[in-house]
Amino acid sequence: MTHFIRYRSGASACYGILEGDTVREIRGDLFGDYTETVAILNLSDVALLHPCQPGKIVCVGLNYRSHVGSRPVPEHPEIFFKPVSSLQDPEGPIVTPPDSTDMHYEGELVVVIGRQVKNASADQAREAIFGVTCGNDVSERNWQHGPAKDMQWWRAKGCDTFGPLGPAIVTGLDYDTLLLRTRLNGEVVQKQYTSDLIFDCPTIVSYISRWIALMPGDIIYTGTPGATRKMSPGDVVEVEIEGIGVLRNPVT
Repeated sequence: MTHFIRYRSGASACYGILEGDTVREIRGDLFGDYTETVAILNLSDVALLHPCQPGKIVCVGLNYRSHVGSRPVPEHPEIFFKPVSSLQDPEGPIVTPPDSTDMHYEGELVVVIGRQVKNASADQAREAIFGVTCGNDVSERNWQHGPAKDMQWWRAKGCDTFGPLGPAIVTGLDYDTLLLRTRLNGEVVQKQYTSDLIFDCPTIVSYISRWIALMPGDIIYTGTPGATRKMSPGDVVEVEIEGIGVLRNPVT
């Protein structure tokens, strides 16, 4: 397994390979040809950024059996978008937007695309997956389903800072049976294996590619398990997926 990160050191944003508490800088195309430089840094001396810069963010709703509950199981992946401006770095604040009354966490496994893919079979889709990371699909439930709901989820899912991502993109990981846990102020509030996904990662990628070409660096939030609840300023939410790490963000 390889852990790729994006980080800021001084004024520069760089990609690197994380090994323990050490970062080895790389230059070039993360999804193509890159080389390692001679620079080696301590993780404590850099600020982690969201680990890639996607051209688009695609998301899947109602994709864990534990989240669907008594509702009908979808016949195909239910897809929506988040704007790239919603991305937030590890440790960056989730900012409560004006008039928000019911903002929830959604801990998720996130797929990172490594090559252009269009009309892909499930096998081709699996080959197009570069790696996986942790994500938090922050959602304002009142704007999504309540009396103040919009026709589209542009506010409910897309506000600035509503897309925490990281800390690392991990390659070579069996992402079909990973344990996902979300903690709110240290309390485990979501706990499920990715084997509970209704549509697995290659199926999702294949389905999306029938209509939309996916490009290197694009990301897909694959859905959240179980139940969610409201976050408030002063809270800290952590999404941990085994083999990847912990995505931690305070709420302001």
